[in-house]
Amino acid sequence: MKAASENSLHPAERAGDTIEALRKAAMDCRACPLWEHATQTVFGEGPSHASIMLVGEQPGDREDLAGHPFVGPAGQLLARALATVEIPQEDVYITNAVKHFKFEVRGKRRMHKKPADAEIAACHDWLRREIELVAPRLLIALGATATRSLLGRATPITANRGKLREYASGISLLITVHPSFLLRVPDRDRDEEYDRFVDDLKLARPFLR
Repeated sequence: MKAASENSLHPAERAGDTIEALRKAAMDCRACPLWEHATQTVFGEGPSHASIMLVGEQPGDREDLAGHPFVGPAGQLLARALATVEIPQEDVYITNAVKHFKFEVRGKRRMHKKPADAEIAACHDWLRREIELVAPRLLIALGATATRSLLGRATPITANRGKLREYASGISLLITVHPSFLLRVPDRDRDEEYDRFVDDLKLARPFLR
């Protein structure tokens, strides 16, 4: 009976009690169908006890091929913004709500496709265990999917961004846009939206250890 109960657990629950053990277990995750077409699991990276954890949506095309989060254009923009507010990227833990790339093929390109609620839910235990093990002082939700995963419900980004709120005991939550949003806004609005993003991230600076 005990063995059957253990087998019914999400694989994140059966992993060890370190980030490395969790990362290794996630490489073989089959909790939702996204693994079938993705190149690999793209797990979080950064210090195992970082005081700030950034949560994005899912890996993109470049992340899927490289196996590392936020290495594409959105990641480069995020790195620039973190540098602007003097938060060293090597001091934060960066992950995604969904660990496999969801896409649709258009011609020769693989185009990002928003994860469904069921896929977000299937991956949530990986994120929950990352939060438990890293034990950050601040979570930064980058965009709607990350916010949906962390809060368990759809939450308007515009009305809730740029405010610190309690997530759990000893953990604050900051909601802001995903950096990919800044790549899609019209050129005339890009500088203004980037400045707003930077202003949001400034609230994270005091949380650095």
